[in-house]
Amino acid sequence: MNQWSSRLAPQLRVLVELAAHEGHMTHAAAELRMPQSSMSRRIHALEKELGIPLLIHDGRVVRLTAAAQRLALHLREPLRQLDLVIDEVTGDADPDHGTVRFGFPLTMGTGRVPDLLAQFRRRHPGIRVLLKQAHGSALGADLLAGALDLAIVIPAPVRLRHARIGTQRIQVVVPDGHRLADARHPRLADLAGETFIANPPSYNLRQLTEAWCNDAGFTPDVAFEVTEFATIRELISRGLGIALLPHDERPTPGLTELPLAGEQFSRDIALAWSAAIEAPPTRRLSGFLLEHFD
Repeated sequence: MNQWSSRLAPQLRVLVELAAHEGHMTHAAAELRMPQSSMSRRIHALEKELGIPLLIHDGRVVRLTAAAQRLALHLREPLRQLDLVIDEVTGDADPDHGTVRFGFPLTMGTGRVPDLLAQFRRRHPGIRVLLKQAHGSALGADLLAGALDLAIVIPAPVRLRHARIGTQRIQVVVPDGHRLADARHPRLADLAGETFIANPPSYNLRQLTEAWCNDAGFTPDVAFEVTEFATIRELISRGLGIALLPHDERPTPGLTELPLAGEQFSRDIALAWSAAIEAPPTRRLSGFLLEHFD
């Protein structure tokens, strides 16, 4: 074993826990189940060993130095993975208790995903699920970095293990009274000349919108770029433009959703795993989603 890790592992764990509790020594000591005095001794020993200051004392408040914060940030996930491996090989892993860091897309904040999370909570009350909503590239980056354990991602991240679990149909959303509001299946080419409201260019749906419109023979005139899909719908209802959006299970007053003619206006929904070891509680949630998502 490397001389640094063999000598400093106990002190490094204390530093990571102290950073997680934003310098609150009492809370960190309680989490580690050790006296506060023991925590202080380990931090001072680590400072001496590394030859750098790790704490800033401001009255009764303790703050971590920039070096300490950076060290804790890079150590948190490796130490967590070490705990998972030890639990696995010793048989101490508990599949019905623990924490799962779970992400899902901004377009899926209503309906199916919240329903499934509620069902999972009732079935497995001992598992805490920490939620994060973001767009697909951000969720994929968090999975790669180990900041998430599991995520529903659109599109599927090519660098991570994933399974296709469904399809998201994309429709055109227009304000009530729009010239196309009574059309049953408008063609995408019928939207040429319309003002579009869309996500920023880094979002997958924005990229698909531009690609599909270009294939239909026009470039969409994007007047507003918005990250939040609820805000896009609000702007449409006020007559500021139209958008290509997934179906919303909670209709917004003043809007009409129309399926487009053609079969290509959809995107795959994937369940993706972190590159790290899958903890038993994470397997509980992933198995539940694979079984019940449709």
